[in-house]
Amino acid sequence: MHIRGDHAKLVVGGRLDVRSAADARTALHTAVDSGRGDLVLDLTELDSWDATGLGVIMGAHRRAGRANRRLVLRNVPPQMQRLLVATRLHRILAIEAAPAPPGTRF
Repeated sequence: MHIRGDHAKLVVGGRLDVRSAADARTALHTAVDSGRGDLVLDLTELDSWDATGLGVIMGAHRRAGRANRRLVLRNVPPQMQRLLVATRLHRILAIEAAPAPPGTRF
């Protein structure tokens, strides 16, 4: 697992699971505590997550709320989006797609 970015946007990649949960929790809490406004987690590079990884995301969501911030998940891979829908967490978490590239026509 790797996390890179700052207090406003983090890119999470690899596997977010029981083995990486402690490191991920530390990185997310540091980002939440050191910034203002939305904290965007870009999940484009995330390969998978397990229940522990999902718990880390939910913990960061709660911590962000206590800090008057909002945790926003961006580019959630389809298999993980299905899990969020199945667990109804999509109703609690802020989830958005990536903005369209400049010049894209609909």
